[in-house]
Amino acid sequence: MSDNTKIFHVNESDVGVRLDKFVAGQLPEFSRSEIQKFNIHDAKNSTRKIKLSDKVKVDEAYAVTLPEKKTTDILQIPKRRDCALDILFEDDDIIVLNKPRGVAMYPGAGIDTGTLVQSVLAHTDLSALGGAMRPGVVHRLDKDTSGVVIFAKSDAAMRALTRTFAAHDLVRKYIAFVWGVPNWTTADITGNIGRGKRNRQKMTMLTIGGKSAKTTAEVIHAWPRENISEMRCTLYTGRTHQIRVHLSAHGFPVLCDPLYGRGNGRLGSIKNPELLEFVRTHHGQMLHAEILELNHPITSAPLKFRAKWPDDMRELKEILA
Repeated sequence: MSDNTKIFHVNESDVGVRLDKFVAGQLPEFSRSEIQKFNIHDAKNSTRKIKLSDKVKVDEAYAVTLPEKKTTDILQIPKRRDCALDILFEDDDIIVLNKPRGVAMYPGAGIDTGTLVQSVLAHTDLSALGGAMRPGVVHRLDKDTSGVVIFAKSDAAMRALTRTFAAHDLVRKYIAFVWGVPNWTTADITGNIGRGKRNRQKMTMLTIGGKSAKTTAEVIHAWPRENISEMRCTLYTGRTHQIRVHLSAHGFPVLCDPLYGRGNGRLGSIKNPELLEFVRTHHGQMLHAEILELNHPITSAPLKFRAKWPDDMRELKEILA
C-alpha cells in the first residue's frame, strides 16, 4: 500500500452520511472539491464500484489515496535573504511578518529577486500549494504598502487560510494618510472595482462589471491647514488596490501614491517647508496594513497582530503634529 493511502473505518455515528462528506470529516484539511478528485475505493472489496454520493454503512472501510505533494516548483525560486524579516509570529503552520515598504511580495514581470517570498524561503519552507512563484501566499500587499502579511508553511494551513480569506472571515485594518479633510467621521465606501480600459495596471470604480468591494473609512486625525487626514480603513473585501481606489474615487487620494494620488496640484497649498519636501521627494504611498485578526488555521485559536508603523509614516506624523 502506498504511503499516501489512508484507511478510514465507518463507525455507527457515520452511518447514512454521503461518502464524500464522510471522507471530508476524516481529512478536514482538504475541501470537498479536492476530495472529489481523490482515488477512493472500498478497502475490503477493491472491485466494488462506488460513488461519492453513496451513503456509508457501519463496518465499511474506504481507502483514500492522497495526491503527491508538489515541491519541485519551489526550487525554481532562488532563496535569497534580500530583506530583514520582522517576524511577528511563527509556528509549524504559519509565519506572520511586518512587510517593509518597497519590497514586492513574490517574483513577477520584471521582478526576479529581492522579493519577500525569497527572503522567507531562505528562513523556512512554505506550502507549495501556492504555486511555483507564490508558495505559501494567501493574500498580498502592494510593493509600496507595508504591514502585516501571513504566509502558510503547511499545506493544511494553506487550504484553511485560502478559505478564510475567500470568506473574509477575519479583520484587516489599515492606516492611510490622505489628501483632504472630509465632513464626516466614518463612512462606508462601496462600489465595484475592475481594471481600467486605458491603463491595465490601474484599477477603477465601475458601474458595470468588476467585483463588489466595501471599505469603511474612519477619520483618526485631521489637519485642515495642510488639507491632510489620517484614516483607519477596514476591508470587508480584498480587491486589488481597493483602499487606494476607493479613497481616490471619493476625493481623498493616499499621499505619495504615484498611481492614484493626484497630488501634484495640491503642492502649492502646502505652507510647511518640511512637509512640502517630504511629499515632493518621498516614494511609496502612505498606506500601512496595521492590524490582522483571524483564527489560527489549524488550532482555531484567536490571533491578533499589530505591525508597527514604518519610519516614513512616523516621520510624516511628526511633521504634521
